[in-house]
Amino acid sequence: MPAPRLPQATIARSVPRSTAVLIAGFTAEDGVAGLPDQVVNSYKKTFGSRPDDLARSIGASGKALATTVLPPAAKTTVVLVGLGDKPVDQVTDEELRAAAGAGARAASAMDLTGASIAVGFGRSEPTAVRAVTEGALLGTYSFRAVTTGEPAEPKISAITVISRSTGKQQLAAVETAEVVAAAVVANRDWVNQPANLLFPESFADDVRGYAGAAGRKISVEVLDAAGLTKGGYGGILAVGGGSAKAPRLVRLSYAPRGAAFHLALVGKGITFDSGGLDLKTQQGMYTMKSDMSGAGAVFAATRAIADLGFKIKVTTYGALAENMPSGSAWRPSDVLTTYGGKTVENINSDAEGRIVMADALARASAEDRPDLIIDVATLTGAAVVALGERTGAVFSNSEEVAGKVLAAAAAAGERFWQLPIVEESRGFLESEVADLRSGKTGGGGGAMTAAAFLREFVGDVPWAHLDVAGPAFNSNSAYSYVSSGGTGMAVRTLVALAESLAG
Repeated sequence: MPAPRLPQATIARSVPRSTAVLIAGFTAEDGVAGLPDQVVNSYKKTFGSRPDDLARSIGASGKALATTVLPPAAKTTVVLVGLGDKPVDQVTDEELRAAAGAGARAASAMDLTGASIAVGFGRSEPTAVRAVTEGALLGTYSFRAVTTGEPAEPKISAITVISRSTGKQQLAAVETAEVVAAAVVANRDWVNQPANLLFPESFADDVRGYAGAAGRKISVEVLDAAGLTKGGYGGILAVGGGSAKAPRLVRLSYAPRGAAFHLALVGKGITFDSGGLDLKTQQGMYTMKSDMSGAGAVFAATRAIADLGFKIKVTTYGALAENMPSGSAWRPSDVLTTYGGKTVENINSDAEGRIVMADALARASAEDRPDLIIDVATLTGAAVVALGERTGAVFSNSEEVAGKVLAAAAAAGERFWQLPIVEESRGFLESEVADLRSGKTGGGGGAMTAAAFLREFVGDVPWAHLDVAGPAFNSNSAYSYVSSGGTGMAVRTLVALAESLAG
């Protein structure tokens, strides 16, 4: 996979002369927010009025994310983005991130090539600067189409964040935002790759190169089919057994000196999910190239954590397989022996994610003995039914852990909601022919039952499961800083969690 294409981000007190588009805010309370004096004066000179009055005269709206292009007073085009009906100093970091993304998308829709843009909303706190930078960078994203022609040149090559203060904290905020945005975009690119180009072997190769670009900070281990067989990874082998593309288990290790906390990350990496013998419908299958986004999230987050130099040990697993129907495919009612020896009766071959995750979770908990395990997976349609397409679910065996995950998500600007694993859910997994079965037959509570199944493989290690089946892939139009297709969901939360645990 080529390196993600992102504009270079910088910070300044004034708008550079080379700026093609300047993005500022507009609120019902304060009017235009974030225009430097140099721009305000140019509007007074050209139109004889302040930008606020001009904006209102052409019907500019303070409605959140509404965009308005002002008549030009100079070579720079000004785009106003609605920030809502409250004063600009009360706008949250996530609202700033979304507004910057909406403005960057508006600029990207213009007739530009290699242009420089600037963005500022009159806020200079480091967290606000980071949010604006992240939003603007992510808002410029577009996936490079698979085409015989030369890839189009990026429309935006540089972004300047306008801030009254450009001290060390603000500079660090921009640098951090660049690293995190690059990780999110890496996951988006993996998710958007067609499954004939991204399959277990090629994905593992991509990750090896991606992790290697971090220098010697991250070590990489890849188990192929022979290694999986020797190691007893019966879940991954069963799910991948129906495909001509053999499965892989990828393990990353980041262990900086001085790290006092050990975090394990596990991601579901189903590079295409046909449903196996329990075949999906055509409509249900079309977006299933995205079923590896959990693995993409943990790989990308690990690289970002290493690039940022957090003093935390991270061990990461991506369980990669393609779930296909064939004469060698696994069957409903098969009994599988997972890593460590626990046996599982398969209920449904379209509930494959939990099976590959079982092997990785069992190895992480038994062999690595981390202080905390977080897994990320596009696991269940039931989570989408419960929370919709823009909110992920959090399940945990610890209220304290769930609270830490939710706090990290809030800090990162990603939406998660905690759901329970009720007492009776373990009973749904009782089997007459194996240690447990992979799920229940019929009825509701599918997301909870899947979480209860995963819990069986973490032992006594504190753990949280992030079900991102809804928000990991956006089948609709782009909005704010969220692209259509792969969204990169959970990357920012994992980075924020690692930062908080590293102290």
